Amino acid sequence: MNHVAIKVEHLGKRYRYRGAQRPNSSLRAEAMDWVQRFRRRGKHLLLGQARESRPQLPEYFWALQDVSLDVRRGEVVGLIGRNGAGKSTFLKILSRITTPTEGRITYRGRVASLLEVGTGFHRELTGRENVFLNGSILGMKRHEIERKFDDIVAFAEVEKFIDTPVKFYSSGMYVRLAFSVAAHLDPDILLVDEVLAVGDFAFQKKCLATMENITQAGRTVLFVSHQMEAIVNLCHRCFLLDNGRIAQEGKPNEIVEAYVAAAKQLSATNLRARKDRAGDGRIRFVDTWVEDARGRRAASVCTGQNMKIVALYEATNGERIRNLSVAFALNTLLNVKVTDLGNALTGEEFTGEVPRCGRVECVLPNLPLNRGTYFYNLFARAAGHGVEDHVLQAGSFEVEAGDFFGTGRIPDSERLVLLNQHWSLSAVAAPDKQ
Repeated sequence: MNHVAIKVEHLGKRYRYRGAQRPNSSLRAEAMDWVQRFRRRGKHLLLGQARESRPQLPEYFWALQDVSLDVRRGEVVGLIGRNGAGKSTFLKILSRITTPTEGRITYRGRVASLLEVGTGFHRELTGRENVFLNGSILGMKRHEIERKFDDIVAFAEVEKFIDTPVKFYSSGMYVRLAFSVAAHLDPDILLVDEVLAVGDFAFQKKCLATMENITQAGRTVLFVSHQMEAIVNLCHRCFLLDNGRIAQEGKPNEIVEAYVAAAKQLSATNLRARKDRAGDGRIRFVDTWVEDARGRRAASVCTGQNMKIVALYEATNGERIRNLSVAFALNTLLNVKVTDLGNALTGEEFTGEVPRCGRVECVLPNLPLNRGTYFYNLFARAAGHGVEDHVLQAGSFEVEAGDFFGTGRIPDSERLVLLNQHWSLSAVAAPDKQ
């Protein structure tokens, strides 16, 4: 046991379905409910009908069930799985934010968490005050914060604004400062949940470098991320979580391959039947596919040719939908973000009332993607409302190498994107010799 930093034994977390709860229940409400049930039963007896059957919905569901694992000292362990698999619930239990329903966790060493960046920040306080407040929440002593304060501010690149209330910060400044505080913790065990997705690209590179330094310092790290490249590059071992259980354990590259295979299978599932989706639900995507240059449904398309992504939607309750925004987010096989496609980005707004059942198309002329496998997410938003529907890995397609430049040669490149380009060469005067 001396070499084990975290030992998890038969961990489980059970939640009650919202519909099974009666938070505002009272004696009067219970009595009225009993009267209504009695009246319904009397009506059926009077008419000679069979007693009304009511479907019995499950009262509880298990977000985690029978999870057991060991993390050795100095080991970097990755945890992956699709949305709803239980990853965040697991980390919240490990961080003592949530109590488990069953099972036991044993730690050896000081534990710190990087879960939701910015938790504990107060908008009315200055950046300086928030560094001390947030550092205290994360478990740092005041003398530790004072010793690391200059490094925290320099890392976040907010020196000029450190005494300004954070309500005046841009979202990027806010996130940078929040991550910087968390990144300067000095624990024996670090629990990390998708913090590498914060800020702009340059800051993400800095975050990744910080994570690499943490792992090289011999600290124990449990790392949850959707960025498969980070999992493969940073972790020694990986677990695949599925429906609240450990589905597979092994080397990161092997587990990532299993995850990708499962994602492909998921994207092939009937979209109408997908339950792992978010949004208000007034609109639901019910089908999606890719069409090649000839307008045919295709599992693969060719670099340099036109392609089209198509999605069908329905208004679930017949409600009128106005000013619809739709987006398709393209990711690689390892979940590297390629680009965002959206009608709002191009100014092609779907204004006014849109059909209750509609077909949305996005045409990509002269496809610049190199060969490989790509997934796309579906996203819809309507005016005056939040997200209507959001489905991750809703569809996938293969890109085969093609004559992108029209030279008769297939580009021999491993780069993700090919770009149209024009070159020239002209004579110039020789520079003067000094």
